[in-house]
Amino acid sequence: MGKVYSAQNVAAYIIYELNEEKEFVNACSIQQILADVNAMWHSVFGHHAFSETTHDFLKFGYTVQEVADEYKEHGTAHILEPAKEWFLKYGEFQLVQRPYAVPNFSVKEEIVMHKILTAYRLRTYNLVNVAV
Repeated sequence: MGKVYSAQNVAAYIIYELNEEKEFVNACSIQQILADVNAMWHSVFGHHAFSETTHDFLKFGYTVQEVADEYKEHGTAHILEPAKEWFLKYGEFQLVQRPYAVPNFSVKEEIVMHKILTAYRLRTYNLVNVAV
């Protein structure tokens, strides 16, 4: 049984993974991949992947609003690092801004994520080759 994660943390994972492989990722592609994650999670584990509410708008497609709000400033530009969150460590008085952490996926969840990102890379590769 897979866990339920914050979409912000899954988006951070996606950004780090794609940047590590020097793959393009923007606000729109994050939403597309999150849609794939949620669909695959439901298929494999029988429940949604995210704690946030997701929306399927006719005009804009699948959206996790909290993630869309964080990355809308990037527009169609490449995203180099995840959005930042405010963090207050227990017992301290200093608020720190840090990038969203990546989830601690189980082995099965990691395999699912790898399949999703591989499918994204293939779609992106095929779109580039069709355009050329």
